[in-house]
Order: sequence, then C-alpha cells, then structure tokens
Amino acid sequence: MLLAIVIWGVTGVVTAGFATKRWWFPAPINTHAAAFDSYFSANLIFSGIVFLAAQLALGWLIWRHRNRGQQAVHSDGNNRMELLWTSLTAILFLGAAIGSARMWSDVHLSTFSTTPMRIEASGKQFAWNFRYPGADGKFGKTDARLANDAAGNPAGILPDDPAGKDDIVNAALRIPAGRPVQLILRSNDVLHNFFVRELRVKQDLVPGLDIPLHILADKPGEYEIACSELCGLGHHQMRSVMIVLPQPDFDSWLGKQAAK
Repeated sequence: MLLAIVIWGVTGVVTAGFATKRWWFPAPINTHAAAFDSYFSANLIFSGIVFLAAQLALGWLIWRHRNRGQQAVHSDGNNRMELLWTSLTAILFLGAAIGSARMWSDVHLSTFSTTPMRIEASGKQFAWNFRYPGADGKFGKTDARLANDAAGNPAGILPDDPAGKDDIVNAALRIPAGRPVQLILRSNDVLHNFFVRELRVKQDLVPGLDIPLHILADKPGEYEIACSELCGLGHHQMRSVMIVLPQPDFDSWLGKQAAK
C-alpha cells in the first residue's frame, strides 16, 4: 500500500514539474527552432499522458492486489494487452521518426532559395575557429600540419596559395541576421560537436570529413557555441560564441576584418 502511494506521489511531482515548464529551452531564434519546440511539446504531451496512465495503473494494481492475507494467485499475463502496448509503442516511435524527418532534412539536406553565405567552422582540442572567404569568394587551401595559433595561422592556410591571402579567421562566429548560412564543419583531431541551444541544432564534426550544416538566425544577439561531444580533458573549456548582427553591422565588421 505504501509503495502505491509513493508511486502516485512521485508521478504527481514529475508531472507538475513538466506541466509548469520549470525546465525548458531558451527562446528560439528562428522558425526551425520554433517548429522543433512545437513538435517536442506535442511528443511530450502524448508521452506524458501514457506515462501518467501507466503509473496510475501501476499504483492501482499494487493497491488492488496488496497482501491482505489471501492466497496468492498465479498469472501468465495477458497476450492481448502485451501485443497492444507493444504495437502502440512501435507506432509512437515510428511516428516520431517520420514526423521529425522534415525538420532534419531542412537543416542538413535542403537548399535555400538564396545562395547561402559559406563559413568554415573548425574544431580542435579545445577551441573553435571560423574562416570566411575574402573578396574572391574562395577559401584558401589548408594543411593541418601548418595550423599554429601562436604563428597567427590557426586554420593552417597554405602561405603560397593566393586564394587564402584574404581569408578571415576568427575565434567567434559572426553571422548576419535573417540570412542563410552554410557552415562547413571540420575537425582537426578528434570528434567534436557544434551545438547552439537557441538554434535547436547539434551536429558532430568528424575528422577527415567536411560536413555541411545550414543555419539561419533571425534574432540579433550573442549565443553560446558549445562542444557537446566529450573530446578530452579540456572538453568543458571548448566554447565560443555566435554573434548575430543586423546586416549593416555585419558588413561593417567584415569590411574592417578585410582591411586588416
């Protein structure tokens, strides 16, 4: 009897915690993030109803069949009920996967109606570097063996490649508000992960691969970039910031960087 009361009590506390949104995401900064929140909320409500019903039923069964000195009765279960809840679980997971496929493809596979700005995002233990093509619109060739922060060449740009002479490398990611951006994700050593909470986007950086990731931020501000893949003892230090600027401010910043 006490166990049933404890189960009901814990269920009530957990349900209230989620219903009041004491733990929730930061505000979204684009339509993808808003759609993600809506889809997540729908899944949470459906799963919450199933969770609440299951825990209430569990508590009731414990209460109903508590030890009152009667003779124990053996049961082999109910095949129909097992088939029912197994089928419902499969439908839930398959439905969630199919429903979220569109959001995933919008970030990873879709092409924007306008040509996106291309920025190379490189991760290494334990720092980020972001490279912008210069006036020629081309990235210079790189060699990981030449990457040297102290020498002012964190991206490892080949010194004899003319396309790399005007490349801009920065430790923070600056992008214009309302303009699509294609990030080219690279890792110089081990697995890392590009994660911005407000974008609801998370993508691994895999050594040896150039991974495209489409992002767009509508709300100017500063947002943390975190590595959410355990990448070594200094993993907790691997942070940067995504600064979203109005287009005129971004153009001004880019022009100053080019002038240097």
